[in-house]
Amino acid sequence: MPLAFPDNRFAVRMAADVPWHGGDPLATKIERRTVESETVAGKQELASPAVRRRLERPSEGPREMVRPLRYRWYPPCKEFADRLAALVLLVIALPVIVVTALLVKLTSRGPAFYTQTRVGRNGRAFTIYKLRTMIHQCESLTGPRWAVPGDPRVTRIGNLLRKTHLDELPQLINVLRGDMSLIGPRPERPEFVPELERSIPGYRQRLLVKPGVTGLAQVQLPADVDTDSVRRKLLYDLYYIRRLGPWFDLRLLLCTAFYAVGVSYQTLGRWFRLPSREEVEAEVQQFVPEPPRTRRAA
Repeated sequence: MPLAFPDNRFAVRMAADVPWHGGDPLATKIERRTVESETVAGKQELASPAVRRRLERPSEGPREMVRPLRYRWYPPCKEFADRLAALVLLVIALPVIVVTALLVKLTSRGPAFYTQTRVGRNGRAFTIYKLRTMIHQCESLTGPRWAVPGDPRVTRIGNLLRKTHLDELPQLINVLRGDMSLIGPRPERPEFVPELERSIPGYRQRLLVKPGVTGLAQVQLPADVDTDSVRRKLLYDLYYIRRLGPWFDLRLLLCTAFYAVGVSYQTLGRWFRLPSREEVEAEVQQFVPEPPRTRRAA
């Protein structure tokens, strides 16, 4: 069943003639244009004819969609619990946010806070809030691209904020607004989503739930650097959706706190009995078909 992308305000066009930026095949140009939603059968709204054709075309995706196995009562309650917890955490974290914002402002040129468009549940675009960790206007010459290990665009303070994930604290505002959840798959940038959907069958399923400030993949795997790393994280995201429940969310929230102070992935997995890579793959492989193989030239 294809997913509808309601209220999406951005039509993303991959430019085939655009040179790669910094060797990153996912660096793209985007055409940003306002589109008018239209009503389908009086209920379903789609962003644009181009997006509608892409979503309704025959898919090579999984034969069935991932669904939570139990705790059917939890998803309706999760949003209320998220907002309540985010409000409490925001009050506690406010002094930390203020101090780190001042450090960012005093040590590099540009604003302390950074906004960026991300893709949320059902493909709806929203604005995410972060503390700036890179030099101001870092993509003005390169275009959209992922961060890489040792990225020269990251400032000294930004490197510390990234290691401790303190740059993500302003996203508690996104949780209060209803854009995000505390726990869930991390939201991706709209510039990269079309290419990821083409390269990774089943990728669209991660949009079935709200994106999270943190998640299972974030406390078990390093940051994305290419499509292979995104494919690995997709398995963890789908495992989370399948095992969605209050106790799992609580464990991941505690994991994030320990991870922020430097506890390793392996130690967190043992302490909180998180699934191994083999368990994750066995659980959700049926929902993620193998990517199409390309023939090698003789």
